[in-house]
Amino acid sequence: MPLPRNTRTLRFDQPMVMGILNMTPDSFSDGGRLTDADAAAEAAWHMAEAGAALVDIGGESTRPGAKPVWEQDEIDRVAPVLERLGALSAGVSLDTRKAAVMRAGLKAGVDILNDVSALTWDPESLAVAAASPCPIVLMHAQGSPETMQDAPAYADALLDVYDWLEARVLACEAAGIARARLILDPGVGFGKALRHNLDVLNGLSLFHALGCPLLVGVSRKRFIGALGREEPVDKRLPGTLAAVVHCLAQGHRSCACTTWPRPSRPCVSGRACAMRRSPPDSLRND
Repeated sequence: MPLPRNTRTLRFDQPMVMGILNMTPDSFSDGGRLTDADAAAEAAWHMAEAGAALVDIGGESTRPGAKPVWEQDEIDRVAPVLERLGALSAGVSLDTRKAAVMRAGLKAGVDILNDVSALTWDPESLAVAAASPCPIVLMHAQGSPETMQDAPAYADALLDVYDWLEARVLACEAAGIARARLILDPGVGFGKALRHNLDVLNGLSLFHALGCPLLVGVSRKRFIGALGREEPVDKRLPGTLAAVVHCLAQGHRSCACTTWPRPSRPCVSGRACAMRRSPPDSLRND
């Protein structure tokens, strides 16, 4: 999958790591830590040096309970950072639901548009994405950030998320976005209770039937604390790495989102090596 600004191509024959850079005061994992553009750009360079194939930059928190941010405020948060990353070796992804922010990001040269609403929140976003040369991340979320964790409900979480993402893929194709440009994210923690997250993670291989690479964000998420000893966010590295390995075990056309690229990279590299050494299907006995 070629990137418009970057000379590199995303190869989904092996897994990759996406580093997360939150330019927000209220993100659940690192909100308020990086509000200076120079410091944020330096952090992005460190992520790339640590092995991140992509760095995702967002200026609006979409954690449970978060309220929308005015589009100009969001642009003011991310634009100065994007301007400093023109020579970054990793691809640059912009996390936003808003068409105006997408336009500003495209003008600044972002490689990927990452929309947690799968181009449904802003009525103009689908047209902006279609007119761009960028790959698009479509994420599933039930409800809005303000209320999505109040009482999430599904008939079957895995199949409901699959059907919703399939419908969004078809909507994008109808708008002129080729399936080859799409990356799908099942939205772990977005409008999902613990049992819903586990259903999705345990059935992750199903999503490969949609013919798109997967992006899975598990870093420091609440379900990791719930499965452990209710560790605080900054103590969830072991659980994050276990979740990354579990995801990668279900298919290699994937990219793991993490705020910890350096410790995550060996997990991803090891899994890639294991997959390359696996015998072809014609030689398997299982």
